[in-house]
Amino acid sequence: MKFVKSLLAAVPLMALAIDAQAYVSSHEAARLGTSLTWVGAEKAGNADGSIPPYNGGLTTAPSSFKAGDSMRPDPFAGEKPLLVINGKNVDAHKGMLTATTVALAKRYPDFRIDVYPTHRTASLPQAILDNSRKNATNARSLNGGIAIDNVMPGVPFPIPQSGAEAMWNFLLRYQGVNIHSKYDSWSVDTAGVPSLAVTGEAFISFPIYENLSKPFNSSDIYYQLKLSYTGPARRAGESIMLKNATNPTQFPGRAWQYMPAQRRVKQISILAYDTPNPGTARALELYDWTLVGKQEMIVPYNTYKLTYARTAKSLTTPNFIAPDFVRWEKHRVYVVEGSLKPGAKHIYQKRRFYLDEDTWAAVASDQYDTSGQLYRGSFAFFSQSYDQQVPDATPFMTYDLSKGTYNINGVVGPHGGIRYIEPLSTAQWVPESMAGAGIR
Repeated sequence: MKFVKSLLAAVPLMALAIDAQAYVSSHEAARLGTSLTWVGAEKAGNADGSIPPYNGGLTTAPSSFKAGDSMRPDPFAGEKPLLVINGKNVDAHKGMLTATTVALAKRYPDFRIDVYPTHRTASLPQAILDNSRKNATNARSLNGGIAIDNVMPGVPFPIPQSGAEAMWNFLLRYQGVNIHSKYDSWSVDTAGVPSLAVTGEAFISFPIYENLSKPFNSSDIYYQLKLSYTGPARRAGESIMLKNATNPTQFPGRAWQYMPAQRRVKQISILAYDTPNPGTARALELYDWTLVGKQEMIVPYNTYKLTYARTAKSLTTPNFIAPDFVRWEKHRVYVVEGSLKPGAKHIYQKRRFYLDEDTWAAVASDQYDTSGQLYRGSFAFFSQSYDQQVPDATPFMTYDLSKGTYNINGVVGPHGGIRYIEPLSTAQWVPESMAGAGIR
């Protein structure tokens, strides 16, 4: 791993420029705003009408929402499922389900997929849409897609030409600018017993979106995360900080950890390389990425009931998340597959991501082990923050199919939901700030 990073970092800038992926033509880009949305989704619905046309997304809060609140009521709470899929009929629908979904339906008789009417709720600020249009004819991917250049804050490649470009759309998608939440992470063991893994406080920042008129460069941090654990007692006082730059070959991701027992902050290896959730695919240089194509899939979507559930206990049933809380809808997704490069090391030999066409969020993923067997599967739970024009996918979960266990992270409902805040000071984003905050 260190050798690969060193080798990539040593590539001359001239060579990087030669290995640049050309942007799309102005003729092709003219589809944006006509047949395509500004971020590259098809405006039209599908042939049978089960996916409606895109009409700008959800921008009006339901009457039950209180202005300024961080708990967002479900605007579709009164709807009933159109279809219920379980182990008895899953084979008839498996072409629209992830491998993990099919495996769960066949393994557990009580697992079910409640399919509701599809709502294309995603909405983004106009400045983000304008920048995405500019990126279509200006942004470039470099060095086989590992790095990018000349990108404005927005979707870098609304008409992607490769799997790597699609993955950059996922990594750099708009999720707000500064986010704060208190959350729980729960693990459920093979016996079906839930246990609290951590309670924490999270600050997430996307600095590239603080100035929408400025293209970002290779050293710019596009994502930074600061976690402080407050429970259970054995974890209280620990904290983690993570930062990722837009060119990992020149500026590899960095992470730090504070442990109360050691009373010091230390730099650690990057956390995202082996974690299985659909939001952590930052080891782009380890894989060859293939854009398989676009497909209609039944995935978790508009999951307000789960995201803002008041108690975690109601979610964490044995073997799988309580089906009553998971809303599934049919949406078009980009399917992107990563195959581990020869000589590279990772616990996943192959990874398949399902990227929502309207938001570029990874709503699901399948992970395969070194023998090619389905190992883990992940789901992110999307809901539009209709009062902020922010597509959110804070809660996510991972099933370990080899062990029969699962974990759900980002359970924010018991702690008041998701808040969009003013930026933290620069001093609060340096590793040294973790020591003072972590003392117990």
